[in-house]
Formats: sequence, C-alpha cells, structure tokens
Amino acid sequence: MEKRSGAAAAVNTSDKMGNMSIPKLLFGMSLPAMFSMLVQALYNIVDSIFVARISQDALTALTLAFPMQMVVTAFAIGTGVGVNSLVARKLGEGDKETASRVAQLGLMLALIIAALFAGIGYVTAKYYIGLFTSDPAIYEMGFRYLAIVMTFSFGQCIEVILNKTLQATGNMLTPMISMLCGTATNIILDPILIFGYLGAPAMGIRGAAIATVIGQIVALSVTLMVLIFRKQEIRIFFAKGFRPTKEDFIGIMKVGVPSIILNAIGSITTTVMNAILIAYSNTAVAVYGAFYKLQSFAFMPIFGLNQGSMPIMGYNYGAHNRKRFVATFKLALVVAVAIMCLATALFMAIPDLFLMLFNADANMTSIGERAFRMLALGFVPAAFSVIYTAMFTSVGYGMRSMLLMLLRQLILCVPFIYLLGKLFGLDYLWLGYGTAELISAIAFTPVAIYTYRKIFPGAKMRELFGRLKGSLEEAEDARYVPEAEAGADDGSVTVSGYADAESEEKD
Repeated sequence: MEKRSGAAAAVNTSDKMGNMSIPKLLFGMSLPAMFSMLVQALYNIVDSIFVARISQDALTALTLAFPMQMVVTAFAIGTGVGVNSLVARKLGEGDKETASRVAQLGLMLALIIAALFAGIGYVTAKYYIGLFTSDPAIYEMGFRYLAIVMTFSFGQCIEVILNKTLQATGNMLTPMISMLCGTATNIILDPILIFGYLGAPAMGIRGAAIATVIGQIVALSVTLMVLIFRKQEIRIFFAKGFRPTKEDFIGIMKVGVPSIILNAIGSITTTVMNAILIAYSNTAVAVYGAFYKLQSFAFMPIFGLNQGSMPIMGYNYGAHNRKRFVATFKLALVVAVAIMCLATALFMAIPDLFLMLFNADANMTSIGERAFRMLALGFVPAAFSVIYTAMFTSVGYGMRSMLLMLLRQLILCVPFIYLLGKLFGLDYLWLGYGTAELISAIAFTPVAIYTYRKIFPGAKMRELFGRLKGSLEEAEDARYVPEAEAGADDGSVTVSGYADAESEEKD
C-alpha cells in the first residue's frame, strides 16, 4: 500500500493529464478523435451513397453485411479499450515499465485477432448473408462484400489497437491523421473501383470492399511510420525479453471483454433489426441502413468525447485526483447533450433531404421520414449512456459499461421494436429505440453515482451532477497537488477504488 501511495505522489506534474486546464485538455484530447471519427462517418455515408447508385438492392446487401463487419470492429476496439484503460491507469500511477509491457501485449493480441478473422472470414460471410435473404442478387452482393472486408481486416485490427494505445499516452493526433489518410484513400477509391473510372475495371460492390481494405492498410501504414520514426512515451513494439504476464492479460481483458461485447451488441441489434424489418420489405432495411450511417454523424462526436475523456479520468483516478476526474466527466456530459440536441433538431426538421443522399424513391422517402423522426428521439438520453460508459471503463468497471449497452441496445430495444411492430405496424416500431434509450439512461444514473462514491470514498452525490463552473474552478485548484484522499506516505488511507475495481465480480 505504501508503494502505491508513493507512486501516486510521484506523478509528474508536467504531465498534461495531471495539470492542464480541464476544458483545454478535454477538447485537446477529444477534438482529434471527434474529427477522425467524423471523417470515418463521412466515409460510411459516402460508401453507402456510391453503393446506392448501383441499386437499392445493393444498399440492402450492404446493410445486411454491416453487422458482421461490426463484429471485426468490436474485437479491435474492445481489445484496444482494454489496453487503453490499463495503460492510462499505469501511467497515472507513474509505472511506465508496466505500461510499456501492456502496450506490447496489446500489439500481440492485435496480431492474433487479425489472424483469426483472416481464417474465418470467407466461411462466415458465405453462411451469414444466406440467413437473411433468398434473393440471389442481394445474396451475391452481400457475400462478395463481406468476404473481402472480413478476410483482409488485418489493417483495421492492428491500426485500431495501436491507436488506442497511443491515445492512452495523450497522443490523439496520430490516430486522427491515420484515420484521415485511410478514409481519404477509401473515398477516392470508391467511385474508381465501383464504377470503373480512370481505366479501372467496374467491380460494383466488390470495388467498395476493396477500397475499404486498402484504406485500412493505408491507415495502419501511417501509424506504423509514426511509431518507427518518432519516439513514444512508452515502448509499443516488442522489446527484447518481452514476456506477457497473466496479470497484464487479465487487466486488459477485464475491461476489454466487456468492451468487445459492448461493441458487438450493436452488431447483434442491427442483425435482429434486419431480420425484423425484412419481413416488412427490403425498403425498410434500406431505410434503417441509411439512418444507421447518418446517425453516426451525431454519435461519432460523443464517441470522440468518450475517447478523449476516458484516459483523462483513468489517469486522474490513478493519481487520486477526484476534482479533475469529476470536472472531466461533467464537461464531457454537457457537451455530449448539446451535440445530441442539435442532431435531434436536424433529424426532425430535414429527414427528406437526408434521404435524398441515398437516391431514395417515393416509397423509401415515405417510410424514412417517419422513421428518422422517431429514431432521433433517442439521441439525447443516449448521450448520458455514452459518457457513463466512459466513466465506468476508465476506472476498470467494464462490466457496468457492458450491462448498460446490453440494456439500451438489446434487452429493451429489440423487444420494444418487435412488440410495437406487431401491435401498430412498421410506422410505429421505430419508437422502441428512443424508449429503450430513455429507460436505460434513467436506470443507470444511480449506478453512475454509486460508482463515483465507491471509487472516491467520502465524495458527495451532488458533485457528479452539480454546477459545471464550480467543478472546473475546483479542478483548476487541484492541478498540481493530488487529492488529500490519496493518502499520506504512511499508507494509512485506503487507495480509493482500486481494491473494489479489481474485485468487481464480488459486487
């Protein structure tokens, strides 16, 4: 215990996560992530727009393939989040040696995940698409697209985990640049390979898949060049004598596995939604696919806040700085809610303009306008859930993040949507999404308060949702000195939260 308290006291005050102004730090950490994710959202939409120009069946095929594509992303992001959380906490403790070893283990896991999907990609694609359609044209397009993006997903798997590791050290610029380069490559290659411009063969939906894979490899190449030619705070490439430990692996997986499940839940929900909607019409599936791509413009900025706030909260949790922790949480929440209010207003006001991007006919526009307005009702409560997830994950409570995501996207959402469809038809089933988001946010607010008071014994409930300005002022005063509750050198005060976080299964 004395050793741990001494490490906390020895936190380097020149480290920006321990002493920079919270607004400047949060936006400095989040804006690159927001920008890179918005660029990724732009790619998702542009990709679907080009595919929709082939035919509405092509857009339906892409929508059916998307959930399995999300599974690959879930494994990469989930493992990366586990590495990110543990590295950030070890840096907060001043233990760079362990942080480096964890980063190297993360790279090893990235290679294993890439090899796994290279091995199962073709077979999985062949059988998965056949579960949802007997239409030969939709099946052929969906299968060809999915087989390529899964089998050659190594670029995405390795790049995502490496960039999550860099984010834990406060480096948000490299992930942004690599994402930008990869997405720009993808967007440029899409029309060339889909329609056969500049002398290239017209490959249709296969061209979209190949453009995706090449873009991912370009993003990985950019990240690798930065790691090779620029010195990092921790060692990420394998060091001589590197030996992963059981404790490091468990530390990663404790947050990583729930995060994998958390990210995969979206895939499961989309799969079930496709199965429900295709019973009504192929057009309903296309509408949902269009909405899913467009809503990423609303969610990607708050996911950027999630990424930016998580290492800050994790670091200050490790350094026992409660005031900086809570100020980061509150500022992220206020900004997330503001973004979602704007997104709700846009989806309510101009759904027809959004649908025009996907070459929607009169039937698709009629279904889509009502769907977009109803689905947008879940945006604001979702902001609370995303920031709660960042807080839980940053302190090692990955299971709570997973349970929150399960509740909002699967346990409540799918039954509500199915029942509303059965009772009132296609026009009203979309209300199930917003209903699930609202109930989930309300249910996990007391969980967030309980978690905060548990990791910082003696903290008051009102601190978590009190005045933002007051919290920012208190955080400014706490920039250079760890909280008194971090304990004296004699180890007489309990280290806040660590014992509980590491034995969460006993909760």
